[in-house]
Amino acid sequence: MPTNILSKKVERFPSLFEDFLKPWNDILKTGEGWGKMITVPAVNITENKENYIVSMAVPGMKKNDFNINLEADMLTISSEKEDDKEEEGQDYKRREYSYTSFSRSFNLPEEVNKEKIEAAYEDGVLKLILPKKEEAKRVATFKQISVK
Repeated sequence: MPTNILSKKVERFPSLFEDFLKPWNDILKTGEGWGKMITVPAVNITENKENYIVSMAVPGMKKNDFNINLEADMLTISSEKEDDKEEEGQDYKRREYSYTSFSRSFNLPEEVNKEKIEAAYEDGVLKLILPKKEEAKRVATFKQISVK
């Protein structure tokens, strides 16, 4: 019976070293934890007759934090943001660092008019409007198909 009590105490009070290594041990042993450490913004892509619309949820950013590049048919949206916060009180000093980055790339369809792509950032959502070429708009007409 004393062994059980001792083991419960050990579980409640892990060493500082174990606490420090726990996130890495979880990742290496089980693969758990990756989602908590690596995040990629959620993206919705919609289409209408005139445009493709790419909406990316990226709260807490500023419009200057984004890099949007187009190379051939590859559209890349990326960001790197580093924060350094320092707080001082009468008996303490605290400094925190934060680094956030992501990169998402998309192959654009041929019907996108690459010269007229627009981007706007509002209320935590980055929205890109990818207009279709005029000939693609004409082809995208509605047609009812009957079932035989």
